[in-house]
Amino acid sequence: MPKPRFKLIAAVYVLFVKDGKILMLRRANTGYEDGNYSLVAGHADGNEALTAATAREAKEEAGVVIAPEDLRLKLTMHRRADDERLDFFFEPAAWTGEPTNMEPGKCDDSPLVPVSTPCPTTPFPTSARRSVAIAKAWGTASGGGESELERIKFVFSC
Repeated sequence: MPKPRFKLIAAVYVLFVKDGKILMLRRANTGYEDGNYSLVAGHADGNEALTAATAREAKEEAGVVIAPEDLRLKLTMHRRADDERLDFFFEPAAWTGEPTNMEPGKCDDSPLVPVSTPCPTTPFPTSARRSVAIAKAWGTASGGGESELERIKFVFSC
């Protein structure tokens, strides 16, 4: 019997940056990283383009509409924690609507955090923070250059 083919999970994140602030969500009642802040995020479904998955998650979690062609890839990260994933961070050039917590059963806070300040009182999930450090060390971060990494590094520096 042949060995099963290795598969990676593709996760997408939205960098909602406006007026020097970025939208974060505090996870609640999910059983995974509850109490920690994250970005609007989710998994790509089978046979779904990454930009389509990102636009779908933005609508589901934040109630905004993003045209997939308005999404710019800013960071790609190969993450190894409990499992192995590929994380894709996108920044929308434009969107329609104001970000709103559309999943109050899964999120209990959704602040706009100044990019120039430290994270909110509880950190971004530890596995993702470690992964950014690993990505930098391995040189596997791509998509936007060091200035883009600096722009979002506060999220992972708690």
